Amino acid sequence: MEYTLDRIEAGIDVETYVEDFVDVKGFLECCKACPNYNTIWSCPPFAFHPLEYWGRYEELMVIGYRLNFTGDRTEEEMTDALREVKARVAEELYEMEAEYPGSISLSAGSCSLCERCTKPEGEPCRHQDRMRYSIEALGGNVGKTISELCGVEIEWIEEGKLPDHFVLVGGLLK
Repeated sequence: MEYTLDRIEAGIDVETYVEDFVDVKGFLECCKACPNYNTIWSCPPFAFHPLEYWGRYEELMVIGYRLNFTGDRTEEEMTDALREVKARVAEELYEMEAEYPGSISLSAGSCSLCERCTKPEGEPCRHQDRMRYSIEALGGNVGKTISELCGVEIEWIEEGKLPDHFVLVGGLLK
């Protein structure tokens, strides 16, 4: 299976981002329907309020990749490609953190560092130095973000139809 990558980048001040793109209460309800809710350290509920987290920073650099698929493909192949690119995005964002002291990255989706998270056992995260929250876990609307700031529409897997592309979106708060 073949795919190409388009890099996506946009910047916005955090105050505007929170005002126009963040709905903590609304997205918390979506998170509650997910099996990761309260089972992964990067997912809600948190010991802090997401608006306080956003408030520590002044600028958000939205960083993402659009995976454009060509030819025949299966959902499994697409998901494998997504995992591969997600790991590359994470490394890129860690490198950006080093370039901008005091910054923190936002992962493209939930944490996948461990096969089994320690949160259900009440144990601390094994990788506190690398675990990152995602935009959506902090109440950010990723679909609206990528559409309005970057001009890219997200496609979803539908019954009997695979999308032509996937979009991974993370960011850097500085």
